[in-house]
Amino acid sequence: MKVLVADKFEPSGIDGLKAAGCDVVYQPDLKDDALTQAVRDTKADVLVVRSTVVTAAMLEAGALSLVVRAGAGYNTVDVATASKRGIYVSNCPGKNAIAVAELAFGLVLALDRRVPDNVVDLRAGTWNKKEYSKARGLHGRTLGLLGYGNIGQEMAKRAHAFGMPIVVWSRRFATGKDLIANEPIPMQLAGSPAEVAERCDVLSVHLALNADTRGLVNASVLDKLKPGSYFINTARAEVVDYLALEKVVRERQIRAGLDVFAAEPSGATGTFSDPIVALPNVYGTHHIGASTDQAQDAIATETVRIIASYKDTGRVPNVVNLAKKTPATHMLIVRHHDRPGVLAHVFEHLRNGNINVQETENVIFEGAQAAVARINLDGTPSDALLKAIQSGSADILDLHLVTI
Repeated sequence: MKVLVADKFEPSGIDGLKAAGCDVVYQPDLKDDALTQAVRDTKADVLVVRSTVVTAAMLEAGALSLVVRAGAGYNTVDVATASKRGIYVSNCPGKNAIAVAELAFGLVLALDRRVPDNVVDLRAGTWNKKEYSKARGLHGRTLGLLGYGNIGQEMAKRAHAFGMPIVVWSRRFATGKDLIANEPIPMQLAGSPAEVAERCDVLSVHLALNADTRGLVNASVLDKLKPGSYFINTARAEVVDYLALEKVVRERQIRAGLDVFAAEPSGATGTFSDPIVALPNVYGTHHIGASTDQAQDAIATETVRIIASYKDTGRVPNVVNLAKKTPATHMLIVRHHDRPGVLAHVFEHLRNGNINVQETENVIFEGAQAAVARINLDGTPSDALLKAIQSGSADILDLHLVTI
């Protein structure tokens, strides 16, 4: 299996892929047209990226069957095109959660004690203990979390250790998928992002970027913050309305710690301009949340695990673009002798009946003499079609139809 790695990747990950029997092409500086051409020329089966954007042209250029985003999100991959072409898209959720939470909480501490301003004045030869002795402290202050995935959970652990009450909004609780009472750390549930902002002293954003979250943290949320509150974003810039954030920073003395920006340079270095980072109450970092040695080693290990599983078993861990629900309406259950041609006979009759197979599994009994096939269909086969399937093969022992 040929793997094209088109981003900087840990040497341990390259070694792990080779040890798994993969043919590795490591070209970490590829992007845009050069990456499209490399996909075409290498005929790679697997593409590994971190921040590099994966476009429809790249997905259509060669023989890719799997794209691994070596990180938590996957908004830089054209998932819709990958799904149309039957290309798996996988990621490494949770492997950088601790690193991002460490930076987010570091920004909270930096805002409270004004650490960067202390450093700047000391380097300039200015001693100003009178000014920098003013700090509120975090104990007893409420941390508000928007999102409670892997990173949000790590933030909660750190806030709890600092004696901070926690209020959270997350769809996992809103939908009833999980109960906040079952969480190991005591928290209070809010009914909306605006309610979290209204109740907290520190608001930290940990939401994945998608159609539902784009621009979610807007003026109606930010205006609910108490004057002098702290705001942290280590998620995605597009989740937050930065114009609205700039307004509350200017007018209501909100302090902000930001690791992500709307117009970041495409490379690891370059010129950068964003008016919000010039504000005295804003501390910015260079989109480094996941960039610790520990996190990158963990992501490399997970990437190797995903690709090795695909190579050896055909199964893709952490796949993000399989259908949660197919158009299937019925399941055809066929008990049969485990012999060549039986399922081909069934599928041929279904094709002639213009019924599409959505999913299928064939379970073999001990001794490999008999099997049961479960075949999900997007329509209802007629009684005549079912009779033709059963009577057309002596190896079919029984069949019946179930509505799903």
